[in-house]
Amino acid sequence: MSQQQHPNIDTAVRYHQAVSDFATGEELAAFFHPDATHHELPNALFPDGNIRNVADLCAAAETGRANLSAQSFDVVNALAVGDQVALEVLWTGTTAVPLGDLPAGHTLRAHIAAFLEFRDGKIIAQRNYDCYERLTPAVSRSSGPM
Repeated sequence: MSQQQHPNIDTAVRYHQAVSDFATGEELAAFFHPDATHHELPNALFPDGNIRNVADLCAAAETGRANLSAQSFDVVNALAVGDQVALEVLWTGTTAVPLGDLPAGHTLRAHIAAFLEFRDGKIIAQRNYDCYERLTPAVSRSSGPM
């Protein structure tokens, strides 16, 4: 990216860093326009997807904080045109508690395409396409004779 980065990309990256740091409540809501919606398309964790408003996003952040001991969002690529930002992101999270068949301490990874629309410098709409890597505990393979 150039040294003169688009201001909406700056906001999108700061928002993802805040989520990495488990921002909740007003700290998280500050990135969003009051009428914002977040549309998470169907994926391995949410087969029916989700549509959330700002209050729902803040509640989901609290749930994430309880279920994960760590997470990070690595913005691999970002493009902006007008009030639209497209991000390619690698998310990594470590479970704090067992989730289904996954033990506490399991590492999850998702390759994410996120499309954000801005109004007045705030996120008014976000669509996420989250592609999770296999959600099964690693199985050790014995190296028997060949």
